[in-house]
Amino acid sequence: MSHPRDVLLGAQAASVQLPVCDHYSGVEARMRKSLQLQVDMMQEFGACVFDVTLDCEDGAPVGGEAEHAALVTELALAATAANPGARVAVRVHPVDHPSFDADMALIAARAGSCLSHIMVPKVETVADVERAQAALLQAGASDLPLHVLIESPAAVHRAFDIAAHPRVQSLSFGLMDFVSAHGGAIPAEGMGIQGQFTHPLVLRAKLDIASACHAHGKVPSHCVVTEFKNADAMRMAAKKAACELGYTRMWSIHPDQIRPILEAMAPSEAQIDQASEIIEAAHAAEWAPISHAGQLHDRASYRFFWQLLERAHQTGRPLTPSIQAFFAASGQLTLRGS
Repeated sequence: MSHPRDVLLGAQAASVQLPVCDHYSGVEARMRKSLQLQVDMMQEFGACVFDVTLDCEDGAPVGGEAEHAALVTELALAATAANPGARVAVRVHPVDHPSFDADMALIAARAGSCLSHIMVPKVETVADVERAQAALLQAGASDLPLHVLIESPAAVHRAFDIAAHPRVQSLSFGLMDFVSAHGGAIPAEGMGIQGQFTHPLVLRAKLDIASACHAHGKVPSHCVVTEFKNADAMRMAAKKAACELGYTRMWSIHPDQIRPILEAMAPSEAQIDQASEIIEAAHAAEWAPISHAGQLHDRASYRFFWQLLERAHQTGRPLTPSIQAFFAASGQLTLRGS
């Protein structure tokens, strides 16, 4: 019997799947702690449930960009050598920054084979993506994906074209720069936990980015929540991003934000139970239509419930042995509770 991804998703089965949390750190002590936390949680969950992105853009001191690039390169090499399942990325400087070429020449050349991706901030046009891709090719990192950060109204306008680029794997929304780019037209509250979900311009930008990603099979990654000590605010923001705006990934800027993101973006136990029952019955019926709890289900709803189970797997939720077997069959690691 074919795997559910092949039967239900077809060409979409090749779409990228990423951990739902992308954790950023740029100070050496915090980068080391983040990498160790990733190891600890890999042992807890049995798989890598969040990325660690080592930050050159905000982490490098002025005048110390080259030294910082060398540091993140060594950290990435050491972390992935010690833990082959680790997912480590690097955010480089923007393409128009004097350090961009040097970042790419060092980081992509030395660590490209072990990085999960490179994040390029302040991408404005497809031409910026092309320049970043050329730098990757020059460094010999021909297979390394790019993630891009959309941070201005003009970039949001071009989001569909940027998402269509085959090198781009994910688009992230840069809330702080986006609000600042409006020259005071969006109040400071637009950067806060409430305003970023209610101000029309911010909300429209988030929806445009998510739509662009889904149109091209890419991953939309939601912006930061600066109120990092407020776990309830973090859960609320992650839940809204996932359930109302269509985001399947979110940034973390503090270790305390990682678990709330995982919890908020994971399906509930009841949703997992329902999806498991339907997929198991559909599999037994060789994907023909079935009746479940008085409702008709066919491949359209099977697709929805299978994708829900994929998200459950990505967030380390317990799955039944028969469902977990599908992930084992596709080469994915078994997670805690299965």
